[in-house]
Amino acid sequence: MRVLMLSKALVAGLYQRKLECIAARGVELLALTPASWRDERGEQLLERVYTEGYRLETAPIWMNGNFHLHVYPTLRRWLRDFRPQIVHIDEEPYNAASWWALYEARRIGAKTIFFSWQNILRTYPPPFAWGEGWFLARVDRGIVGTEGAAAVWRAKGFQRPLDVIAQFGIDPDVFTPARTRPDRPFTIGAVARLVPEKGLDLLLRAAARLDGAHVRIIGGGPARAALAALAGDLGIRDRVTFIDQVPSTAMPDHYHTFDVLAVPSLTTPTWKEQFGPRAGVEAMASGVPVVGSDSGAIPDVLADAGMIVPEGDADALAAALRRLHDDPGLARDLAARGRARALAHYTHDQIAAATVAVYRAVIEAER
Repeated sequence: MRVLMLSKALVAGLYQRKLECIAARGVELLALTPASWRDERGEQLLERVYTEGYRLETAPIWMNGNFHLHVYPTLRRWLRDFRPQIVHIDEEPYNAASWWALYEARRIGAKTIFFSWQNILRTYPPPFAWGEGWFLARVDRGIVGTEGAAAVWRAKGFQRPLDVIAQFGIDPDVFTPARTRPDRPFTIGAVARLVPEKGLDLLLRAAARLDGAHVRIIGGGPARAALAALAGDLGIRDRVTFIDQVPSTAMPDHYHTFDVLAVPSLTTPTWKEQFGPRAGVEAMASGVPVVGSDSGAIPDVLADAGMIVPEGDADALAAALRRLHDDPGLARDLAARGRARALAHYTHDQIAAATVAVYRAVIEAER
């Protein structure tokens, strides 16, 4: 079968491994992604890392960085030349890129699948509400990252099949536990956009309660200056290291510098954590214990392989971090359980297999 996948997320090289796994299952795959994508963290340039067995092509993008309004103006030409049976629209149903892709796919008679993380039932003003309704009435099938996202689209009236499959996973041969731990202070890691909803101010307040603990925050965003100022006010500025967003291929080594990953996300009226975030699964695969808040999908992703604390509670976060510091046996147990859970549920190969099963179901339904 021939599948065209449209995904700005594929600028991250490690995510491309899933596409190799899809292609290895007999799919003739063309993936389109922009040469770069801009968001709060800055501009992420395309990393070409895993490109065997399929075509990874760059496509021009209009309104780069605008989540709702970006589109791929040359998509019609790619569809005309490749003639896919399925167009996998790796975008939310309320985005202009999704509407344009669905319109063009229908012009050539291709079946369509969308992907969504949206786990809050939201009503959008026109024209987004109109576009979303038009899209849901015509797209053939959906893939969602969590059961919470599935509930949102069912509530909005989508009656066609919905499959719960994570967008991307991990390569267990790339994300591996460190063989040794060098002599260093107890180090708490965070990998996130530097925005208020990620709760990194709570992490700093919790770290201030742990004598000698160091914090390494990886990511970019508008809250960096405020976080640095808070670290100074708390008297821990010399124990906090900020690292700009790094290439995805560099992340495995960074996890080896953490003794624990903290995910202190906060729910807002318009957002709650959608997958833990993905750093949680990468950390688990790397043998790093994870402490997360109970925002959104974090408890479902971690299950019994991590520690969950009430969101917004710096004291509870500090207590969980202190337990891991004081109890090496607990830390080792969580590290082992986390690695096992990541390998059992979140490898690229497993996600690719589930995705190809959806493709085959779409083709069979057409027949």
